[in-house]
Amino acid sequence: MTPKTAAQAGTFESSDVLFLIEPLPEKSGRKIELFSTVLHQYGESFNKIVTEMLDDYALTDIHIIARDKGALEPTIKARLETAINRSLQNIQQV
Repeated sequence: MTPKTAAQAGTFESSDVLFLIEPLPEKSGRKIELFSTVLHQYGESFNKIVTEMLDDYALTDIHIIARDKGALEPTIKARLETAINRSLQNIQQV
């Protein structure tokens, strides 16, 4: 599955993360860019979370930029899930 449109979720405030998603041309693969204030301590764990979620959604041909300010795992997952759903245009109207 590939994203349909560019999307974002989150903020660039303390203890949060901002995800930006862009579709890539077919057969481009995944490109993940992580910028974090705690990259040295938690970068590997952060990348694992992102990769696992992309695998769960079977997403390919995607460019993700994450700007992290020390978000905890539940926040990372929630923000990424929101950005993915927005990029797939799976937005539920209330």
